[in-house]
Amino acid sequence: MDNALVKKFYVTTPIYYPSGEPHLGHSYCSVAADVLARYHRLLGEEVFFLTGTDEHGQKIENKAKNEGITPKEYVDSLSQNFKDLWKTLCISYNKFIRTTDDDHKQSVQKIFTKLYNQGDIYKGYYKGLYCEPCEAFFTKTQVKEGNLCPDCGRKVEYTEEEAYFFKLSKYAAKILDLYNKNPDFVRPISCFNEMKRFVEMGLEDLCVSRTTFSWGIKVPFDEKHVVYVWLDALTNYITALGYGSTKDEANSSNFKKFWPADVHFVGKEIMRFHAVIWVAILMALDLPLPKCIFGHGWLLFKDGTKMSKSKGNVVSPLDLMNKYSVSADALRYFLLREFPFGNDGIFSFETFVTRINSDLANDLGNLVSRTISMILKFTESDILNPSELILEQEEKNIMAAIELVSKNYKILMNDFKFSENLANVWELVSMANRYIEKSMPWKLNSEKNTNKLFTVLYVLCEVIRCVSILTLPFMPQTSEKIFSQLGVDSENLKNYSSVKFHGVDKLIKYKANRDKEILFPRIEKV
Repeated sequence: MDNALVKKFYVTTPIYYPSGEPHLGHSYCSVAADVLARYHRLLGEEVFFLTGTDEHGQKIENKAKNEGITPKEYVDSLSQNFKDLWKTLCISYNKFIRTTDDDHKQSVQKIFTKLYNQGDIYKGYYKGLYCEPCEAFFTKTQVKEGNLCPDCGRKVEYTEEEAYFFKLSKYAAKILDLYNKNPDFVRPISCFNEMKRFVEMGLEDLCVSRTTFSWGIKVPFDEKHVVYVWLDALTNYITALGYGSTKDEANSSNFKKFWPADVHFVGKEIMRFHAVIWVAILMALDLPLPKCIFGHGWLLFKDGTKMSKSKGNVVSPLDLMNKYSVSADALRYFLLREFPFGNDGIFSFETFVTRINSDLANDLGNLVSRTISMILKFTESDILNPSELILEQEEKNIMAAIELVSKNYKILMNDFKFSENLANVWELVSMANRYIEKSMPWKLNSEKNTNKLFTVLYVLCEVIRCVSILTLPFMPQTSEKIFSQLGVDSENLKNYSSVKFHGVDKLIKYKANRDKEILFPRIEKV
């Protein structure tokens, strides 16, 4: 196929602030982005998946000073923790950007200079309210009663300093026009409505440099200033593709190939930075806008409190996996099945145990184990190759269900409805388990009804193979294990286009693997 005809897809996570260990909330966003990236690869598309860490700022500088090390030493260690966790969770990113990367820093300086030269950045003096933990400025109307930060709830402080400002107010009308013409630009609808109200209230010009700390990218023409987070961190989505790295900054091959992004996944608490500030920066640079900015919900505890580093109540993904001896795939499945993407979700250890045992151990794991065991027990050579299929109404219902789930799968995946998609796929799993009980292969075997017995086993293998393809973006290691247990080694039988029943024109030769393992052992509440 001509490479120019291959569809491109670009998905990003926010770049995470390494002021502590990565937690379940970080994993939730990264797993969702990874599922989307793997899904588009499954369709044969060329994918660029970006993640990384946002490593500058006053909070990092202060934490490093308190620990007696340099800021770079501090972020090196914490950034590596994110990389290590993403490797454990099978996050298949194409690039992990760090804002301390030399090419990123050079590109940011070029962008800052470009905006300054064209009049979108000017020098002024900042007087106002500042939250150090969030590294964010707020107006009097934005802070909560008692001068509390609207994001983290801590006390904001009054500060004064010389600064460069970005003309955010200049783009307010243009942003509103964008929202009115393209309501799917910001999703879900709750985030869209919030962003629209925010812009309608009026935008003030944005402080984009600081002088009260030094850990940041120097303003190239005024080195007592460092570039503040808005231009530093937000521009990673284009600097990672090479924008600003060449004399003709918009001409790098990856930038031309993948920009604009198909979707930015971000936590809803940083939506205004992306849906307002980032959009205005792109407008100022005269660059295409991302196709969609999607704000996912928060993971909450039963009492309604948010899981966050600032509150010290985070759940470590590694601790959770080790505590219950579960695989990365089990955790990935739980995160995207339990919590509808875009809504807040209630996390508890009880729901974690229940979901793993019910869906993975009892339903999918049991289906695979029983089917492989019956092939090994009821066939002489471990190879299931029926000479004739006896397809009655029950089998035809299953064939129709596979077709319907496959058709809806793309629609739901393109709409980021991961939980609903998995629920549909699990209908196939449940249908196959009911099929076993109704058809009773053990009875067919005792009655020497070989053709019907092999038909039943073959239909079960087809359901399992199709389920494994549809769950591959969610549980990549498990899918490969199931393919191996079924003896499926042809890549043509593992892609999305093969999610259909292969029992009419051409039968698949399934070979059960005697070295099968239990995919999902049951777990107990600890």
